[in-house]
Amino acid sequence: MPVSSKVHKQVRVSELDRGRVNQKLRTRRRILVSAAALVAAGKAPTVTEAADAAEVSRRTAYRYFPTQEKLLTEAALEGLRAPMEAMLADAPSGSDAHDVGLRLSVLIEQMQSMAIRNEPLLRTMIHQTVLERSSAAMPRRGTRRIDWIEAALKPLAKRISAKAYTRLVSGLALCGGIEALLVLRDICGLAEVEAIEVSHWAAQALLKETLSEFDSSAAIVGNARRRKKSSKVRIGRVA
Repeated sequence: MPVSSKVHKQVRVSELDRGRVNQKLRTRRRILVSAAALVAAGKAPTVTEAADAAEVSRRTAYRYFPTQEKLLTEAALEGLRAPMEAMLADAPSGSDAHDVGLRLSVLIEQMQSMAIRNEPLLRTMIHQTVLERSSAAMPRRGTRRIDWIEAALKPLAKRISAKAYTRLVSGLALCGGIEALLVLRDICGLAEVEAIEVSHWAAQALLKETLSEFDSSAAIVGNARRRKKSSKVRIGRVA
């Protein structure tokens, strides 16, 4: 098989795998949203009740949420999504470094403050997750953190390359959330305020480095184009 055919086949397989993962994440979210609605109504839904409300098979629901405890824990945390999205919607929407930096600052401040306020729930979620058997085909956690980071970086998405954008999102996922808080509090021994400050610093450093790389690359390309154009002008004059 020609190399080009192999590459195209790998791309198609990769896109198919990504589509399957996204579908599973959507199914997982439907179950969570239904469970959160039942909790808001004053109930403590079982996995079966949440599956029925989401119109998802009970067998599927149990694959995502083996126990009622895990379902209720994540359903409670899903309630944090709307307030965060509202805050990001009110943040500056420009794609320049200043506005994106402000959006990122809002994200980190709110995400870490939420992590502190909901620390017992988040610790419970981590405990439940690490004890599960790993499965590449089944998402073990929700995507709230990634969704929020991508929302914060949305104005930047078309300004930098897809590769740089994906790397930045992944890097920022390490700067916020309960895991960052546990490292900075439990291992580094920082106070809550200090932990948030470090998360801010790390997130802004990653953003600054990404934008610096992009600006340097853009300058190199621009200089190359100008030299090429200048060379054509000189050749034209000689001719």
